[in-house]
Amino acid sequence: MAKDKRVEQITDMDEDFAQWFTDVVKKAGLIDYSGTKGFFIVRPYAYALWENIQSVLDARFKELGHENVSMPLLIPESLLQKEKDHVEGFAPEVAWVTHGGSEELSERLCIRPTSETLFCDHWSNVLESWRDLPMLYNQWCSVLRWEKTTRPFLRHREFMWQEGHTLHETAQEAEAETQQMLNVYAELCEDYLAMPVIKGRKTEKEKFAGAVATYTIECMMHDKKALQGGTSHYFGDGFARAFDIQFSDRSNNLSYPHQTSWGLSTRTIGGLIMTHGDNNGLNLPPRIAPTQIIVIPIAAHKEGVLDKAEELVMRLKKAGIRVKSDTSDQSPGWKFAEYEMKGVPLRIEIGPKDIEKGQCMAVMRFSGEKVPVDLSQLEDKASELLDVIQKSLYQRAKDNLTSNTRSAKTLSEVKAIIEGQGGLVNTMWCGSLECEMKMKEDAGVTSRCIPFEQERVGDVCAICEKPSDTMVVWGVAY
Repeated sequence: MAKDKRVEQITDMDEDFAQWFTDVVKKAGLIDYSGTKGFFIVRPYAYALWENIQSVLDARFKELGHENVSMPLLIPESLLQKEKDHVEGFAPEVAWVTHGGSEELSERLCIRPTSETLFCDHWSNVLESWRDLPMLYNQWCSVLRWEKTTRPFLRHREFMWQEGHTLHETAQEAEAETQQMLNVYAELCEDYLAMPVIKGRKTEKEKFAGAVATYTIECMMHDKKALQGGTSHYFGDGFARAFDIQFSDRSNNLSYPHQTSWGLSTRTIGGLIMTHGDNNGLNLPPRIAPTQIIVIPIAAHKEGVLDKAEELVMRLKKAGIRVKSDTSDQSPGWKFAEYEMKGVPLRIEIGPKDIEKGQCMAVMRFSGEKVPVDLSQLEDKASELLDVIQKSLYQRAKDNLTSNTRSAKTLSEVKAIIEGQGGLVNTMWCGSLECEMKMKEDAGVTSRCIPFEQERVGDVCAICEKPSDTMVVWGVAY
């Protein structure tokens, strides 16, 4: 895949994966650099990808009873300080507003890095009875975190995301919500983005600031590094107590509700690129691609070709397929390279000889395979090929994850795997922070998660050799 290269402006991914990624996001028209350091312009093609992701998630959220709301951009410092662990966790990344016009503010205002404190302040004013619960909210917005090192999609200072926030009557309900929303993220990644995931719980060191438990989906990129795809957090009643959120329970006593939050961002687009892209650019799964099919007329100057191309477009649109045609004066070869770069899953070529034969030529982006298609069967065959592409991209990513996940019984084995083959490594772990830090220091990996699907790869911790019943996934991550 990596060696079949037709676009010279793209660095070979096997030579310099980081530069390949930057070349692709620029050449494919996804990102531009703004005049403000660390802030990126999300161009229309990337925004269309985000809109498709947004559409899938928003529909699912609403099916599950969530409502969209909008919270303020700015958070008073006194409000942010109410939950000690939370503010300490975000303090290094916070940007502050200190002046309104020419006047210095009496209290600094934080530009939201996340909105837990805003939701809690609101809920303390509106929650009265157990009958008001659950409160199931979601917000589509951008947030700001002052990252020291930025990269397109992976590390923006300002990035778009959704953040869900919910209140529940019991701990059991809140825990169920936390797990349910993690599964929603997993479904998005696997069913639409064709990105297989590992579901699990973060260690105490890696969990969200102020959370009782953080759950995650972890994905593997083409270069064998891990990417955190989305997280879901169970807060218990800690935030409720800090913000004095109480309700009259079923026994008419005052109780504290249990809280969750969960979020997925435009970082997922970075994961999509690094999972499926190649040396010719993007390689988009059909279910999420802004354009699923591009129709290219061949010898467009000849009579009837443009009309036939337009007819095919209208037929495919009527069948519910996202399709466009390119009738510009660029050469067919230029167009082929352009839409390969943009990752359009399926290309349909139609020329005078095809029209005579009553067929068109379909070309699959992921494999380059050419398939003659009878025009009378266009809609059915196009849908069938899109389904083949979707499944093939998922299977290729699944094979990459499976073949590059290994088990080890000792720290030295982990180090040898990471330095040799790379990828993810499963080991047993005693649960201590000391051992977790030693793994990072000696092997250069972080704990990705304690997977829900546990395997016994030994009887003792790989670091300290104490008896252990817990398996952890380790890896180098973005």
